[in-house]
Amino acid sequence: MTTHHPRQFPVILMTGTPGTGKSTTAALLASTSSIPLKHLNISDIVKENSFHEGWDEEWSSWTLDEDRLLDYLEDVINPRDAPATTGFIIDHHSPSMYPERWIDLAVVLRTDNEILYRRLEERNYKPNKIQENVSAEIMEVIPAETRESYEAEIVVELRSDGVDDGEMDENVKRIEEWCVNWVKDNEHRGTEPAAGNDESE
Repeated sequence: MTTHHPRQFPVILMTGTPGTGKSTTAALLASTSSIPLKHLNISDIVKENSFHEGWDEEWSSWTLDEDRLLDYLEDVINPRDAPATTGFIIDHHSPSMYPERWIDLAVVLRTDNEILYRRLEERNYKPNKIQENVSAEIMEVIPAETRESYEAEIVVELRSDGVDDGEMDENVKRIEEWCVNWVKDNEHRGTEPAAGNDESE
C-alpha cells in the first residue's frame, strides 16, 4: 500500500533500548508541541488490539503479530480518504520494523548503562531481561539497527540520562523545532502528486 495523500505533518520514530525514556519523551512532545502530533505507544496498541500471538513467560513480553500491527498503522498514518490531521510519534524499541517511507525523523534515545540498569530494576524486570537490554545498549544494537533502516540524514541520537535538569525539555524542544521546519519545507506538497501515489489503485 502506498501513501495516498501528501502528509501535512511529519512522522517521527522514537526508539531506543527499553528504559531510555521513549514513552515519557514522546508523551511530553505530543502534549506540548505547536505542531499537532499523536503519540502511538506501540506496546499499548499491541495489548489493546491483541496484535500478538500470546505471552512469552521467559521474556515477560507479548509475541508480536507484525503483519496485523502494520496493517493497522498504515490506515492510521496514511488514511485513504484524506491526509491525517496530525503527525505521529511511533514509540517503539524495534526501529527496523517500519517502512522507510513512513518515517521522516528517527530519534534514538541513549542512556548510561548504570542508569539504565537501575531503571529496569525499578520496573521489576527479570534479571535475564535486564541483562539483555543493558547488553544491547552497550553494544549499540538499536542505534546500529536504526542507521541500517533509514537514511543517515534523518537519524539523530539524543542523551536521555535524566541527570541534568531540563535534558528532556531540551530534547523535546529540538524535535519540535525540527517539526516546525519540516512543515514549512513541505507546506506545498499538496499541490503536487504524492510520490509513489498510483491513482489507478
